[in-house]
Amino acid sequence: MRGTDETIGSLFSYVDLEDRISSRPPLRKIRQVVNDALSSLDAGFECLYADFGRPSFAPERLIRASLFQILFSIRVTPETCRQHDAAADGADAVYP
Repeated sequence: MRGTDETIGSLFSYVDLEDRISSRPPLRKIRQVVNDALSSLDAGFECLYADFGRPSFAPERLIRASLFQILFSIRVTPETCRQHDAAADGADAVYP
């Protein structure tokens, strides 16, 4: 049986989690794209699960968790930071 994909924003707080984070972080856009893609896969997920039994975790939640882990496990080296700073400054050369 397929579990539900609902967010409980006020589980341990009286303030909703969405209100605590500004609308500027790039992860908000990534989240919207991922949610749209997962909603298009909803019918495919539904036919994979039985109609009876104990509910499992929603596959959408597991996919989001895996994606979150992948995005935040990308290592940033000092060299990468220097290249990014040089590109932002408009310089062609990388700092020594």
